[in-house]
Amino acid sequence: MVSFLARRIRYSILVLFGVVTVVFFLFNVLPGDPARLTMGQRSDIATLENVRKEMHLDKPLITRYFLHLNDISPLGIHARDSASKAKYEYVGLVPISKKNILAVKWPFLGRSYHTKRNVGEVLMEALPGTVILALAAMVLATIGGILLGVLAALKKGTWLDTSAIAASVAGISMPSFFAGLIIAYLFGYLWHEATGLNMTGSLWEYNALTGRYLALHNLILPAIALGIRPLAIITQLTRASLLDVLGQDYIRTAYAKGLSTTKVVFRHALPNAMNPVLTAISGWLAELLAGSFFIEYIFGWKGIGKITVEALDKFDFPLVMGSVLLTAFIFIIINLLTDLMYGWLDPRVRLR
Repeated sequence: MVSFLARRIRYSILVLFGVVTVVFFLFNVLPGDPARLTMGQRSDIATLENVRKEMHLDKPLITRYFLHLNDISPLGIHARDSASKAKYEYVGLVPISKKNILAVKWPFLGRSYHTKRNVGEVLMEALPGTVILALAAMVLATIGGILLGVLAALKKGTWLDTSAIAASVAGISMPSFFAGLIIAYLFGYLWHEATGLNMTGSLWEYNALTGRYLALHNLILPAIALGIRPLAIITQLTRASLLDVLGQDYIRTAYAKGLSTTKVVFRHALPNAMNPVLTAISGWLAELLAGSFFIEYIFGWKGIGKITVEALDKFDFPLVMGSVLLTAFIFIIINLLTDLMYGWLDPRVRLR
């Protein structure tokens, strides 16, 4: 198990290194002057040159790449002065020279061109909103998908089965942003008086009288829009897997013993049919955490997706790069945990 864990961690680090490299070179070949984006169009030449020097824009691209790796790495070499310590907030480990020290720190993703804030702080403020939205959508998709899949399997060949299959095909075929636009318009605007739901809103809202308050009703529409596609896929997987299990000999034996349909399905058949469903759930959770950009933007939900789209509109490249790296890291971690879970449940995975 230790060697299996070591291999998976090594592969994950290599993938993350590849993502960091591709993102850095991609954003550094884009047109535009980062110094001018930071200081504005009216800055004088001397100020721009100082900013370029501070951002290492006066150095070759390969040098900036290694400086970038040093910044985002939790273990790096930094200057032993007050300015560097204030910038990186590191904890010194081993002195390298009179001027430099090997230190441990949180990855430094740079500063926003527009707000001048640390990109890591901005992303950490937005991350809870994305996590809550993804979890709510996944809970909705899991419960609804399993129940619909069980119903379709038990009513195979009836109109219920046909309707469930047709609805799941439509859900798979419908892009999330398109579903989001329709849901926002119908339930948040056209039928607002009946539903009481808003087209836009975040988890926390502000009121002049009560101040900050929790607005859970704003979570309903974006969670539904984000959960439609995984719900459709989980429905089809549950139906197909359950039909296969229901044809096994031990299920017929359970019926012969006089057990009710509810006990046979939920106690004996469904647990053995959940392997492909669990695979889909873990994969979709990673995708929802990393890919709810348009849904957050459509519904005005404060999360990583919304601030990334806004940063793209403002050419705030450090914030966009930090968002891409964070979502890639989340995706890699979830897939790593999934691999470890499979290795723990099935020794054959570890052997392969």
